[in-house]
Amino acid sequence: MLRPTPFDLATGTLLGVGPPPPRRQVPAGVPDPLGALDAAVLAGLTRPPCVVSFSGGLDSSLILAVAVRAARREGLPDPVPVTWRFTGAPRADESDWQQLVIGALGVGGSWQILRADDDLDLVGPVARRLLHRHGVVHPVNLHLHLPIAELAAGGSLLTGAGGDQILAGWRRPQASSLRGRLWWLRHAARTRQGPAEMFAWLRPTVARQAYRAQRAEQRAEPSRLRQRIAWHTRRRDLRMTCSALAALAVEHEATAIQPLLDEGFLAALALRYGGHRNVGRDRLLAEIVQGAVPAEVTAPRRKARFLEVFFRTPTREFVRSWDGSGADEEFVDAEALRALWSQWPIPGGTASLVQQLWLAANPPDSARRPERSDIDVEVTP
Repeated sequence: MLRPTPFDLATGTLLGVGPPPPRRQVPAGVPDPLGALDAAVLAGLTRPPCVVSFSGGLDSSLILAVAVRAARREGLPDPVPVTWRFTGAPRADESDWQQLVIGALGVGGSWQILRADDDLDLVGPVARRLLHRHGVVHPVNLHLHLPIAELAAGGSLLTGAGGDQILAGWRRPQASSLRGRLWWLRHAARTRQGPAEMFAWLRPTVARQAYRAQRAEQRAEPSRLRQRIAWHTRRRDLRMTCSALAALAVEHEATAIQPLLDEGFLAALALRYGGHRNVGRDRLLAEIVQGAVPAEVTAPRRKARFLEVFFRTPTREFVRSWDGSGADEEFVDAEALRALWSQWPIPGGTASLVQQLWLAANPPDSARRPERSDIDVEVTP
């Protein structure tokens, strides 16, 4: 498993883009993107149980829809959608879309719902099992996939990883009118944070280094889809995410598959739509599926926000009781961090520090064997 560096953990960033791979000629007979996506999910369907991490968002809905379509065409068992439901996190609630998509696809009979209160907190019971087993990994919310990987034991785990990078995230195009440009300049001046504000818990020199590196990476992000695909698939962030998901699945004798990052799908997507720039995710997905899946799958919807899921009571109690010890003094100003953590909510950029410092204060007991999840699983009728 690829692991974050001390700089990554201290800054809460994972920056860096690998060099371009040797140029390869696109093979003849590349299928359309939907056909390539179909082939990617088929590899999971032939290794049941084929579990789909299904949030109800656009990416996971697409993966589930394509998997259902392929399974029924090939006479294979339906994929098993697994969904988290959260209490006290209204901005993470996607239950309406979940119900719509599940109903449209007709897979309610196999749908499994996991329910969480403080269970998925950064240092809650599920995260603690992962931290004691593997240490701090990237992403900091990887532990939400631990109970899902356990349900996929011996089979396959499909996720929508890569969708936020490949299919969305374009910077807003520059305004065409002088009035529009002036508005954005004033807006940027009002809202832009410098290194001292953005990384207030770091040593000043480290904060400036992280700030410059982050700004440089943001400016380097291509706007045309073909170049975006090549750029994002070389980013450390995405590579480390895939490495962690793969290791988690292997630990449960399962295979992790990220269909939206499948080489065949990406080649087909670049060939068919590589010239697109600044296109919305819902529009791009609609072009990919071309009416082959129910409209509910690609219909526009709001983007869920999950900070309320991971910043809960266990994190609040830990940061309030933290005595300032354990932080890497080369990077972190412990007094500044304590000041930030004296208020709630704490900065999202310190999430990996929460886990790192909690683990330092609560090392694993080598004599205790890791346990399976005790999360309640609800199987819909």
